[in-house]
Amino acid sequence: MDAERLSVFFREIAEQHPPERITFLCIGTDRSTGDCLGPLTGSGLLKYGFPHVTGTLPSPCDADNLVARIAAIPEGQLIIAIDACLGPPAALGFYFAASEPLRPAQSVGLHLPEVGNYSLAAIVGVNGPFPYRTLQTTPLYRVMQMAEQIALAAAKGFRLVP
Repeated sequence: MDAERLSVFFREIAEQHPPERITFLCIGTDRSTGDCLGPLTGSGLLKYGFPHVTGTLPSPCDADNLVARIAAIPEGQLIIAIDACLGPPAALGFYFAASEPLRPAQSVGLHLPEVGNYSLAAIVGVNGPFPYRTLQTTPLYRVMQMAEQIALAAAKGFRLVP
């Protein structure tokens, strides 16, 4: 989906669940340009006033601490998992959204636990033979734009902004 449809995705969630019951789990690290989408998005969500956000620039949720960060989310919270991913050239700059768990770090071959009641994967780069290099050399501007689009779409979907 494109950025315009993101608001619809979040609005459908908001119609079933108030923001207080939602935890945004924004996965990624601030040490890789392509993988900083999660922390950038998390920081943006906090600025829009979402009460429960895990994974921000000051406190990223990455492969090293993901299991502990998931365990720290209070029981009963619905999780919207957000992560960067690599995909086919035609999908670059688009989003995959689903009412199912996210499987983080698949494009780089890591085996991390599935997480989320809902998932959003942002295609920040093209999948190829060297996924770590692709994530390291992904244009920061693209990632920043996509992170802002996600945060704004969530704020519109949950009616925190007009």
